Amino acid sequence: MRKRIIGKWLLCAVAVASGAMCAQDRPSKSSIAELRLHIVSSRPGKHRAVPAVIWLEPLAGTSALPFLPHGHYTLLQKNRTFIPHLQVIPVGSVVQFPNADPFFHNVFSLFEGKRFDLGLYEAGSSKSVTFSREGVSYIFCNIHPEMSAVVLSLTTPLYAIADADESLVIRNIPPGDYKLHVWIEGVPQSILDGLARPVHLPSRSVDLGELKAPIARAGPMTHANKFGRAYDTHSKSTY
Repeated sequence: MRKRIIGKWLLCAVAVASGAMCAQDRPSKSSIAELRLHIVSSRPGKHRAVPAVIWLEPLAGTSALPFLPHGHYTLLQKNRTFIPHLQVIPVGSVVQFPNADPFFHNVFSLFEGKRFDLGLYEAGSSKSVTFSREGVSYIFCNIHPEMSAVVLSLTTPLYAIADADESLVIRNIPPGDYKLHVWIEGVPQSILDGLARPVHLPSRSVDLGELKAPIARAGPMTHANKFGRAYDTHSKSTY
C-alpha cells in the first residue's frame, strides 16, 4: 500500500512539473464556474463582426492555472493574407511565419506585445518569432499594406474568442475573483482599458449580458509601414 501511495505521489509530481494538474487539484464539475457575455456596438446602424477576445486575470486569493507553450503555432502568408488572422497563444510560444506566396514578404510588428522585423524573405522560406511577453501584437507586411494579423499572448488559459454572433464563453473556471480583460479589433486601447472590470465568479454560470464598445465600420485596418510612413501606393511593387 505504501508503494502505491509513493508511486501515485511521484506521478503527480511529474504532472505538476509539466504544467498539468493532478486529479485532486482539478476543480470538480460541481465546483467550476462559467462566464458569458455578448459584444454589441455602441454606434448606430449595423456593424461588421470583428475579432474579439476576453480573458481572466486571477486576483489575490485566486489560484492561477498554468498556460504553458505547447505544440506548433503558424501564421501562414498566402495570397497576400495572414492565416489565421487572429491567434491566441501562451507567453513564451514560438510562431512560425512561412511564406507560401511566389514573391517576397517582410513581416513586422511595432506594437506593445512583441516588436520585431523579419526583413525580406523569399517564397518557400520561413522565419520564427518567440512571443516572450504578454500583450497584443499587431502584425503587418511592409510590402503589402492589405495584410494584417493579430497575435495575443497570454499567461492564462481562461480566455474565449468571439464566435460569429460575437458571443463569448469561458468555461471550466475555478471559482474566485478575477479581472476581466477585453480586446476588440479596431477599438482604441484607452477604451479597452476602461472595459476591464473585476468579477467574482461563484460555482455556477454567470452571464454579464451585453458589453458595448465603439466597433469600427467595415474596412481595412489602416497603419503605417515599418518606418512610420505611409505606404507608397503609386509605384508598382515587383513583389
